[in-house]
Amino acid sequence: MNKENIIFGLLIIVFAVACTKGKPEKQETQTPHSNTIDLVATLDTIWSTEQEPIRKRDAMLDKYGADSDEFEKYQVIYKANHIINEQKIIAILAGGWPDKEMIGANGNRTICNVLQHSDYEIRVKYLPLMQQAVMEEQLSAAFLVRTEDRLATDRREPQIYGGQMKYYPETKSFNVWPVYDPINIDKRRANIGLVPIAEHLKNRFDFEWNLEEQIKRTEAFEAKRKNK
Repeated sequence: MNKENIIFGLLIIVFAVACTKGKPEKQETQTPHSNTIDLVATLDTIWSTEQEPIRKRDAMLDKYGADSDEFEKYQVIYKANHIINEQKIIAILAGGWPDKEMIGANGNRTICNVLQHSDYEIRVKYLPLMQQAVMEEQLSAAFLVRTEDRLATDRREPQIYGGQMKYYPETKSFNVWPVYDPINIDKRRANIGLVPIAEHLKNRFDFEWNLEEQIKRTEAFEAKRKNK
């Protein structure tokens, strides 16, 4: 190699180094799941702002009724908070379902509760992602069937696992949304690791499950559907 070629090669190297120094360093791409601490903190905030007004609203319902100003006050707060929380959850799920080792059981509960409180279209949209998370053992099947039962009520169909309650204005009380084949509901629940329906309703809603009553309610519900 002659002297001119060596000098030319050195000039190219110097020029390349100078150009590199002038460029900013490449930033690491951030995903919704990149920072575990921030994600968990966000989910904790979502949980408290979603659930606290619900608890207060339901307390006012028991004390003053669904038509009271006290009930409406916390209903308004809950709805405003939910709009914000729903957008946060959608942003998190843009990166896929978070690893359960990252967010824990409370994180999964928060995501599912916000989706459960969302409109029908949102729940339908994210149902396949929930199903995938259950298959990959990132989410408990109990959350999935709760969503499936809720969708059944939206379609005016009997629910399968019995997790959905409804307020009936004519009786001014809550009752279970009619259940498909109430006699065998506990078998279905046991198959996916859920406690008996009577235990679940008592613990969650302080509601007494009466099999004979629910059989009659389901029969009446199905008869009404067939006549439509």
